[in-house]
Amino acid sequence: MEDVGSRLKEVRKAAALSQRELAKRAGVTNSTISMIEKNNVSPSISSLKKVLAGIPMSLIEFFDNGEEEQVDRPVVYRGDDVQVITTESGIEWQVFGKNFPNRQMNLMLEIYPPGSDTGIEGFVHEGEETGFVISGQIELTVDDQVYTLQPGEGYYFESHRPHRFRNPFAEPCHLASALTPPNL
Repeated sequence: MEDVGSRLKEVRKAAALSQRELAKRAGVTNSTISMIEKNNVSPSISSLKKVLAGIPMSLIEFFDNGEEEQVDRPVVYRGDDVQVITTESGIEWQVFGKNFPNRQMNLMLEIYPPGSDTGIEGFVHEGEETGFVISGQIELTVDDQVYTLQPGEGYYFESHRPHRFRNPFAEPCHLASALTPPNL
């Protein structure tokens, strides 16, 4: 995948938006858009989601590798059927069923290496999220409440509440999650 800045510029232009118009729609400064497009800053996931909401475009669409959608509706997803998104902080999201027509949820395996963080701003979007820790530990912040989850523990919350995932621990964290609607 090309760099985030070049990709943002490409999708902004495809949407026929100026940097100023996208900034206004996303609720950020014009210089923020410019710095991202020039790769002078690396946006957090939550910041990138906020910017993409001004287009509007999901993270899945933004990171889409451009391969053709499958015509059939597979039941099982293996290897190349799973879309892998890796963030600048090393977080990996493996998304199942990306090409399923009119899907109503995201099912993901998420891998958070030590020190990874979705961003201090926190995600805010419509819908609900649920998940559970398979291995390692994760720090989940919802509103201003911080939770530490261990293997076998899970979460469920309304996604309009500001939330953040962070791994300040020495081991990677693997978690399985689902969210509706599929806005990643």
